[in-house]
Amino acid sequence: MFEWIAGNYVTVITILVLAAVIAGAVWSVVRDKKKGRSSCGAGCANCPMHGSCHKAK
Repeated sequence: MFEWIAGNYVTVITILVLAAVIAGAVWSVVRDKKKGRSSCGAGCANCPMHGSCHKAK
């Protein structure tokens, strides 16, 4: 197994970096959702989903 890792270390490092980037993006979205923020960036007047996204409190 170590021979395979040694032979493919560039691929392994690339996969680990991509996994870290994806995990960071998911973490950011979940954190924003818990804080009540939206990822849409406002401008709801022109959004076709404006009635669904921000419900009245």
